[in-house]
Amino acid sequence: MNEWAPIAKEYDPLKAGSIDGTDEEPHDRAIWRAMTARYVPNRGVTGDPHLTLFVARLALQTTEEKLKEVFSRYGDIHRIRLVRDFITGFSKGYAFIEYKDERALLKAHRDANKLIIDQREVFVDFELERTLKGWIPRRLGGGFGGKKESGQLRFGGRDRPFRKPINLPAMKSDFYGEGQAEKRERPWSRDWKTRERAHERNREPRRPERERGESKRDRERHSREERSSGKEGRDRERKDRSRDRSSRKRRDEDRN
Repeated sequence: MNEWAPIAKEYDPLKAGSIDGTDEEPHDRAIWRAMTARYVPNRGVTGDPHLTLFVARLALQTTEEKLKEVFSRYGDIHRIRLVRDFITGFSKGYAFIEYKDERALLKAHRDANKLIIDQREVFVDFELERTLKGWIPRRLGGGFGGKKESGQLRFGGRDRPFRKPINLPAMKSDFYGEGQAEKRERPWSRDWKTRERAHERNREPRRPERERGESKRDRERHSREERSSGKEGRDRERKDRSRDRSSRKRRDEDRN
């Protein structure tokens, strides 16, 4: 992990099939095919590989003249090779452009990637067939391309670099060995003691809450009793007043 880099310095089909370059087993048959393949770069290809760019995702109607028009703005071009089908002569959608000096190569590599040519966004990278050790092309299960739909993505290139792996902390091998008492103590015992103390602390305030709950119930009972007693008193008062009125009425009638 100390030598981790987002761009692969040496092609390994197994690592290229992993998003962070840490897979230990291949997850698709294409990786198996790339791991067992023995690829030899095309000896018929000429030119300096360290001054050559790989341009992919070209429109099928893009020609050598169009590529020269676009890429000559970065420097003098020595050679352009648009790869075509051997039988039909149609473009395969990628080309190799060799510059005369490294400065132009680096400028084109920096600025021409994701450039729009003939309504297509192109991909630009260094040539890898003759410069990257262990290179396996896509047709043999390698490369750095792929589509999500196929489930055969490849990582470690410019278009899809490796993601930094997550390093999980390792447990000490002598954790339960001889040493200080706090090291030998099991972590869950400390957690249990902490939880027990917290449980005791939480239980303490519950008692006054229960007491307050009882006193509240008592107050509610007393208030109900008071209301009922007040109602009875009012009933007695009304009866007394009605009796007084009836007695006064009788006395008045007797006088008349």
